[in-house]
Amino acid sequence: MTTLIIVIGLLIYLILYFTYGKKLERDVVKSSDSIETPAKRLYDGVDYISARKEVLFGHHFASIAGAAPIIGPALAMCWGWVPGLLWIWFGNVFIGAVHDYLALMASVRYDGKSIQFVASDLMGKRTGTAFYWIVFFLLILVVAAFGAVVGGMFVGTPAIASAFIWMIVAALILGVLMYRVKMNFTGVTIIGIVMLLAAIWLGVQFPIAASFDTWMVFFFFYIIIAAAIPVNVLLQPRDYLNSFLLYAGLAIGFLGAVFAFRGFEVPAFSAFAPILLGGKATPFWPAIPLIIACGSLSGFHALVASGTTSKQIEKESDGLFIGYGAMFTEGFLSTIVVVSIAGFGYTALKNAGAAMDVTVTLNAGNWGDMFTKTAAAVKLAKVSLFVQSYSDMVAATWLGFMPAKFVKVLAGMWVAAFAMTTLDTTNRLARYCLAEMAAPLKESAAGVYGFLTNRWVASIIPAAIGIYLAWSKNFLIVWASFGAANQLIAAIALMTGAAFVAKKLKSPFANVAVIPAWLLWITVTAALVWFMAVVMPGSIAAKPVPGWTVMIIVGVMLVMNFVFIWDFIKSKAYKVD
Repeated sequence: MTTLIIVIGLLIYLILYFTYGKKLERDVVKSSDSIETPAKRLYDGVDYISARKEVLFGHHFASIAGAAPIIGPALAMCWGWVPGLLWIWFGNVFIGAVHDYLALMASVRYDGKSIQFVASDLMGKRTGTAFYWIVFFLLILVVAAFGAVVGGMFVGTPAIASAFIWMIVAALILGVLMYRVKMNFTGVTIIGIVMLLAAIWLGVQFPIAASFDTWMVFFFFYIIIAAAIPVNVLLQPRDYLNSFLLYAGLAIGFLGAVFAFRGFEVPAFSAFAPILLGGKATPFWPAIPLIIACGSLSGFHALVASGTTSKQIEKESDGLFIGYGAMFTEGFLSTIVVVSIAGFGYTALKNAGAAMDVTVTLNAGNWGDMFTKTAAAVKLAKVSLFVQSYSDMVAATWLGFMPAKFVKVLAGMWVAAFAMTTLDTTNRLARYCLAEMAAPLKESAAGVYGFLTNRWVASIIPAAIGIYLAWSKNFLIVWASFGAANQLIAAIALMTGAAFVAKKLKSPFANVAVIPAWLLWITVTAALVWFMAVVMPGSIAAKPVPGWTVMIIVGVMLVMNFVFIWDFIKSKAYKVD
């Protein structure tokens, strides 16, 4: 079963990239390398800097992926392996990849401006304002969600923390070689791969043990610095290194799944509403977008595409490879997560229980509850469950010659490195967002405008709120609120993409975005209402301050959501003039 599902997934992505994707590029966007990109036309040495498509793919993928395409599918296993996998595949093909590509190319045609700016131009100032507030709150929730994830991983596996820090050192050296010394690109790549392997080895040999609180303080200062310094000092070279983690992880995972020849231990379907969020029965519809975010589709991708990526793209023909291809790659990563846990997850849980003299039993009827309600002494964190399942899947094949400790650190670094990339890229996007939101103050209150748009000040504000929420350790609530905001923005960004296709490109193909956007908007809006009414009251009772903070953020987003959708309908932005 592992072999069949992974091969089907690979074929879906390859075939649709070269058919549906190429049609979007050719007939909808009409990409042309004769149009000079913002990276060249508006070069400033800080944000607008062109990059080779291989380097930019690494930056873009590492920024959009984070830990979400791993954590989301892992959590969704409570419904069984079929529901989550179908959401991943169909979401990728009909929503996620279209959304990412249109957001990127709309931004490129708008001088690298954000997707919020595009919405404001096409549908009106109020529409843009509502979109900006939703985006800003999402960015704060992303910092909170991924800060909590990585903090827990660093505490649980100190070798991963150490390897990540050594990787930062390697990235800084690589940046000097690439942009100051201007060394041959092939030579730089070889040196980078060697340094990446050395970072993992040093992490295993010299783990850094620290408390969760210590890592929160470290993250706070790290993401501020990373968000404020020039993009080619750390982000570009670090994410290029990350791309090789991606390639290695995907290749090893694919080969492991293909040659494991393993049936699935997890039931195809367990229950429509197992216990998950806030200890409440969590229905697959409409709650699924709260759980599986980036692995299927993600509004955050539009923010990355129109925030950092569009300012670095060298030529328009690179857009399909980077925007569309990265989304499919992320979907394939999530497919590997589903296959590894479906094939080896129950064994991992059972072995964890045996090590503590606790017996774990499984059947189709109790999987959903066992997966989420097993005693704390037995239950593995969902990220750790993937790491263990992935390691067991690899060990079950001819790839088993690789030391289990190395494979676990590789899988853990896969999660942690991408999550940390998302953290600092998110803070950079929040800086851009604050600067654009403060634009009306430029004439009326120049002093306030100058203060808010200072790249250090604008990096501190979202970092402070996001890390505070991560520090609360209220992970499932923060994760669900992040997922809700994320998918809500996906629907809104896709509608903006439809308006771009109709109004700017004068194309009759706007429905490739409008129809899936409406289906997603209805689902996510229903999920937000359910989340606020059913899950949040218990969270507020348990932890009032962070609970109310999340409730207010989600409530404001819901109001802004209705403002946006009203303006979208009224403006008829999706219709060709």
